Amino acid sequence: MPMRLEGSCRCGAVKFSVDSHCPAPYQLCYCSICRKTAGGGGYAINLSGIAGSLKVRGRKALGVYRAEICDDDGGNCETSSGERNFCKKCASALWLYDPTWPDLVHPFASAIDTELPVPPSRVHLMLRYKPGWVVPRIGKTDESYDLYPRLSIADWHRKHGMWVD
Repeated sequence: MPMRLEGSCRCGAVKFSVDSHCPAPYQLCYCSICRKTAGGGGYAINLSGIAGSLKVRGRKALGVYRAEICDDDGGNCETSSGERNFCKKCASALWLYDPTWPDLVHPFASAIDTELPVPPSRVHLMLRYKPGWVVPRIGKTDESYDLYPRLSIADWHRKHGMWVD
């Protein structure tokens, strides 16, 4: 049975739950969108949940942000299909939903109140976009990528024995 994750915003206006086979907070994203909307340490940590299991209280307090994504040279911009849900009252980042992958929802680990499992290693991704002041602490067993890792979130959890049936 998947792990039930309970989450909330800082002010308590929004509370949510979602079931997850992949609850380990192992993936640190340094892209400017994650960093600026949810990552005070220079990165954000996204989890993976089953979209159909998402239950939300306080929907009236929810806002949705869809980021503009541009090529590295600043040209060829488009609005992301990803919907970053946040609390309009306290600005807490809560989860990302992208209709491109309708079966998934990606809560931010920072919004989860449930005790999460400790991952055996970390994956640092999108390092190409980190600012100079961010100095990643990459451990001996960690992996790092300029862009995206090879393994999906589900495959990483299976490989490391962290998948929750």
